[in-house]
Amino acid sequence: MNTPEQSQLGKASAYVDQYDATLLFPLPRLAKREEIGAGARPPFFGADLWTAFELSWLNLRGKPQVALVHFTIPCETPNLIESKSFKLYLNSFNNSRFADAGEVQARLRTDLSEAVWRGSEQKGSVGVQLLGVDRFDQQQVQELDGLLLDRLDVECTQYTPAPQLLRAAQEETPVTETLVSHLLKSNCLVTGQPDWGSVQIRYSGAPIDQEGLLQYLVSFRNHNEFHEQCVERIFMDIWTRCQPIKLAVYARYTRRGGLDINPYRTSHPGALPPNVRTARQ
Repeated sequence: MNTPEQSQLGKASAYVDQYDATLLFPLPRLAKREEIGAGARPPFFGADLWTAFELSWLNLRGKPQVALVHFTIPCETPNLIESKSFKLYLNSFNNSRFADAGEVQARLRTDLSEAVWRGSEQKGSVGVQLLGVDRFDQQQVQELDGLLLDRLDVECTQYTPAPQLLRAAQEETPVTETLVSHLLKSNCLVTGQPDWGSVQIRYSGAPIDQEGLLQYLVSFRNHNEFHEQCVERIFMDIWTRCQPIKLAVYARYTRRGGLDINPYRTSHPGALPPNVRTARQ
């Protein structure tokens, strides 16, 4: 079983420029889910929405091609992909020749699907949307909608996850709200490098105390965990502490190494949010 310490994170890495699917480094999700009480059958659905901004390859005449790619990795896959290995894998396309963009897209789908489902009897496919230069001008920048928690003038003293700050008024009439903060920061589990993000919380249920929620989100500031794991921790803490009827947590993190990761977790199945980047991305 792979561990984060065995990955290329924090290590000097040679950049391979010939296609190599073995560079992908899957990491099991289960251990971290057990840590937060989600286990093998978590109470959420969703996906990890990735965007790659630095994909290039050669056509059959050796001319470089470039594209953006949106990836959708279902959260029910047993593995996530360690992001540096993803970057190294994408760079391995740089000096490899492919017949057309369709062949590149097929390779991406096949390799990623194998990696995220590795070790499981269940198999599936990841979503891969490759956008050529003719579609670059269609890419939008849009902020997460919702009531901004950052407007609140709160005192913050906790900088490691403090779920005890979460509370909901169970005696009050249920509400449906969408709340947003741009103050989410955590650190890479291995290297300690900062990860900056914005988070959107949609819920129906007893009103959640907004000051406590903002203080809770700020409490991730010195916490070391991968993006996907942070979002699942946020979901589980709100789910257990505030006991909403419905809950969705969506975070958009700024890119590193030409990749951004945007996990989405929801208590009820439905359409995924559009993979539209924010201004900071």
